[in-house]
Amino acid sequence: QVQLAESGGGLAQAGGSLRLSCAVDRRSTVVYVMAWFRQFPGKERDFVSGISWTDNNPWRVDQQRDRFTISRDNAKNHLFLQMNNLKPEDTAVYYCAAVTDAHSGSWFLPNSYDYWGQGAQVTVSS
Repeated sequence: QVQLAESGGGLAQAGGSLRLSCAVDRRSTVVYVMAWFRQFPGKERDFVSGISWTDNNPWRVDQQRDRFTISRDNAKNHLFLQMNNLKPEDTAVYYCAAVTDAHSGSWFLPNSYDYWGQGAQVTVSS
């Protein structure tokens, strides 16, 4: 079992920054990949950033690589998403997610992830 809890969402002005955190309680479960997704009203969840969890030198993928950066702490208890130069179109609910199946599919697909946080609302005003 893995429990995930996001924090750090809220309201920001365009051009501002927010840092999302995800507390990871994984007990003895092996987590292979962690990621951030976002969901716009009425839409499917979209991949934002992902990071490998088992490597000492993790692989990272940032779809908004010039503005968003994914990271983790050394103890692998927290996942972060630093969001800079925010735009109104970044307004969405942001979710952290975990892969615990070594044979899961693409990092980019929500169906590959086994556990999800409850979501954090990010609202960017113009």
